[in-house]
Amino acid sequence: MSKDKLEYIWLDGYKPTQSLRSKTRVVENFSGKVEDAPIWAFDGSSTQQASGGSSDCLLRAVAVYPDPVRFGGDGWLVMAEVLNADGSDHESNHRARIDDDDEDFWFGFEQEYCLMDPDTGRPLGFPKDGYPAPQGPYYTSVGSKFAHGREMVDQHLHICLEAGLNVEGINAEVMMGQWEYQIFGKGAALCGDEIWVARYLLERLSESYGLIVELHPKPVKGDWNGSGMHANFSNGAMRAAGNKETFTRICEEFGKHIPEHIAVYGAYNEQRLTGAHETQSIDKFSYGASDRGASIRIPVSTINDGWKGRLEDRRPASNACPYQVAGIIISTTKKALK
Repeated sequence: MSKDKLEYIWLDGYKPTQSLRSKTRVVENFSGKVEDAPIWAFDGSSTQQASGGSSDCLLRAVAVYPDPVRFGGDGWLVMAEVLNADGSDHESNHRARIDDDDEDFWFGFEQEYCLMDPDTGRPLGFPKDGYPAPQGPYYTSVGSKFAHGREMVDQHLHICLEAGLNVEGINAEVMMGQWEYQIFGKGAALCGDEIWVARYLLERLSESYGLIVELHPKPVKGDWNGSGMHANFSNGAMRAAGNKETFTRICEEFGKHIPEHIAVYGAYNEQRLTGAHETQSIDKFSYGASDRGASIRIPVSTINDGWKGRLEDRRPASNACPYQVAGIIISTTKKALK
């Protein structure tokens, strides 16, 4: 009889940005299937999800991945959603509130983040006082003069792939100490699960390296790029369209729903969406081909493929909830194409 270690991962009730939580359960002969991961209770009063007088909340597994880090690689990562004690969806459970989890929609999230030096409180590579040379040489950089934290970043890529996450690439980003990984998935829930588990693995890895993972959309004030989670998306109609009109209709529809999108695109995003540093202002909307200063960029690949492909919403912040972002993108796209 084998003993299996299940690491349950969930999102707490903190506002305006949820944090990751986890705890380990030991079970016998776990199959590796979602349906065989038992529902488990936790103290919601310690995660801002319940009161002390009625503190029980429940964890229900929604995805299971092999754990490539702990226990010699023989454990499991269990992504879970939070339920109330009566089994109903907790108000913090945004995964359950995706109105239409349509697998016809494909998502590619570009998750940016900064690695911070806990001794200085600044991005890795920044001097203790003053600033490094201006932006320019850091994006996709190589060498110790410009790239900082690569060992941890490379290890994160390795363990994500070992866990079965669909990471499609990594790169150093525009600001020193800033990095990005990209994850592709079909459906809002599936892609959201993988982004959250990748974030979890990054946070766990930071414990070994003594670094801080910063998802704030503007980690350094001033003339420095912020951090986003650009959302590339398509559905069957977009992938088969063959005409500019389809994409124009979608972009125009997105422009009618600025407040609804910004409301779920991440806290403190106004510090990042200023109209500078490859962004459009938070209260404005624009779209354009290859335009990284627009709200929505039309990739040149979509045009070159005969107006078949994807769009990129550049507004979501690095700390946004991928369940909420993907959910509202699906909703607005369907309004445009109905």
